[in-house]
Amino acid sequence: MSSRVLRKLGLQGEKELNCLGDDGSDTEADFSSSSGAKKKQLNVNRYDLLNQQSHSESEVKEDDDHETAGSLNAQEGAIDLKDATRRKKKKKKKKPCKIPSNTRSSEDNIEDEVERSVREVNEMLGEMQEVGPAHYSEASSMTANARKGVLSIDHRTLNPNNELRRIFGSKIIQNEQVKKRGRNRGHLRSTWLVSPKENWPQIGKPGLSMKLVETKNGVHYFTYEHSLNYQQVQMRFLEAVESLNPDFIVGIINTHPYHVDALLQLSDLCRLSDDLALAAELVQRALYCLECAFHPSFSVTLGNCRLDYRLQQNRSLYIALFKHMLFIGSRACYRTALEFCKLILSLDPEGDPLAVVLALDFYALRSQEYEWFLRIANDWEPTRNLSQLPHFAYSVAIAQFQLGDVEQAHILLQKALIMFPGVLIPLTEKCNVQTDSRITSSPFFKNAQLTQSKSLTQLELLYVARSYHLWKESELVPWLESNVHQVLDRIDARDPMVLEWEVIRQKRYPNTPRNILRHIILSDIKDIPVLMNEELQVPVLNFDPLPPTDSVDLYSRPIRTRLYENDSTLSIFLRSLMPNFNIIQVTSDEPGAAEEGGEGSGVDLRRSVASLLDAMRDLLSNIHMSDVPGDGDIDDDPDSDEGRP
Repeated sequence: MSSRVLRKLGLQGEKELNCLGDDGSDTEADFSSSSGAKKKQLNVNRYDLLNQQSHSESEVKEDDDHETAGSLNAQEGAIDLKDATRRKKKKKKKKPCKIPSNTRSSEDNIEDEVERSVREVNEMLGEMQEVGPAHYSEASSMTANARKGVLSIDHRTLNPNNELRRIFGSKIIQNEQVKKRGRNRGHLRSTWLVSPKENWPQIGKPGLSMKLVETKNGVHYFTYEHSLNYQQVQMRFLEAVESLNPDFIVGIINTHPYHVDALLQLSDLCRLSDDLALAAELVQRALYCLECAFHPSFSVTLGNCRLDYRLQQNRSLYIALFKHMLFIGSRACYRTALEFCKLILSLDPEGDPLAVVLALDFYALRSQEYEWFLRIANDWEPTRNLSQLPHFAYSVAIAQFQLGDVEQAHILLQKALIMFPGVLIPLTEKCNVQTDSRITSSPFFKNAQLTQSKSLTQLELLYVARSYHLWKESELVPWLESNVHQVLDRIDARDPMVLEWEVIRQKRYPNTPRNILRHIILSDIKDIPVLMNEELQVPVLNFDPLPPTDSVDLYSRPIRTRLYENDSTLSIFLRSLMPNFNIIQVTSDEPGAAEEGGEGSGVDLRRSVASLLDAMRDLLSNIHMSDVPGDGDIDDDPDSDEGRP
């Protein structure tokens, strides 16, 4: 067959493929056929069409010229004749598929405008960016993994139930949790940070929203916004905080069940009465409201979204995430707590307003993420000097020891003991370890806390109170004891490093930074003193502890006179929940309270807290969800590992 014939057949195949037909009899009815048929036609190979045409034409030629034995040229002529006849039939039966040139040019202009718009959006939001939790795709996830940093997060690790399944098995967790899928689940939106419960009311429009402020070098800066209605409720909440009656806060929750600061404040009151389950649920509800207000471009997984802590309306997310992290860690879900720790740190890695770096090592070691912890320690050491914090100095040595690098672990542990000797004695007492007389009688370890600042002692005690469980492993205690003796030998030999760090401890750590004080207040660890500087002698509110000095306030609290003189730890904590609380104030409603010297005040406090908790339990137990028509068969598992719709 000549090249001219092949070229004609090729052009004819292209026309037939474009017009969705191969026999010249396509009509509008054929075009509106089933999607399966159209898909089959679109997938036809061009060279398959050529072969089919050759077979059909040879059959027609045999019928017309059955008695003629044509040569190759005769066959080509016959094919040309059939092609001409076929083209004539097409012109009669088939509508033209040709598109006018002016229409094509207009479509090109539209495509150019669309491409230009897409390019501008990509430049504003970054070339590769996750659209949001509700629109997460596998393709964007795989592309983002190529450039993930130390603060990137897998959204499946944010669910503590997934970690419990890995630890105890899926069957045990399913038996413990009764999964109800019914008509009341249709209105609950699936989220990544928490799993909404069935007895929660419909969120509706709480008045929270988030906007994108700017984008710099691939980092996106966001801020929360409060509607006018939400601002009015916030002012009511601040007035309720100033009052002595916590029932006012319950009233706000009753009418506005998703007011974030009220939920956080009630959570602290429940924790005060040891109702930890209700306290954790209130924090989860606050997080649920905050996540529902996320901007579509706000990503919790890539670690490139920032939230300015100086803005008053942004702090609620920090506080809620921190409290949720503590509750998850108390359930031994250390890997999940580590992911939330990374999420909080990614919101402001430079400032770290809640000093999350103080808890980063504990959750990393408990979840056995040794390599990741060493990676972040090495990456951040040149700019942040993390080794000059007691918890990082000791934790890096433990991570090296667990990875099998014993020689390097010896060096790091001895350096940590020389830098921060005040850790050893409290650590051995917490672990109930009996040390020999050489260690207990050594003035280097025995009098270490007397020759250093109180702020450094505070950091050392914080590390011991949180991480002493790590040292209870059978392999770590002998390792620690052997290195302590080697440090004592270096002290006897007058090692220059020992004298150098003795001078450094006396000069450094003069005052406790504000972010570390926030961390200690929110952690609520016993036996850890809160060392307030003179300029920080202000009421401490647990929903917003120690605001920044350059805070940008949207709301102003009314100025009140100081009515208390007792500065005990209990009174400070109670004032953080109810700022007007006075431990020495005597209520006139209690008979004989004046003679008993403040006993009536304590009774009034207990009654107020008891009435508050009773009201909250009644509120949660009496919530009845309205049936959602048509959603009876909705299967929405909040614990699923799949991407959220």
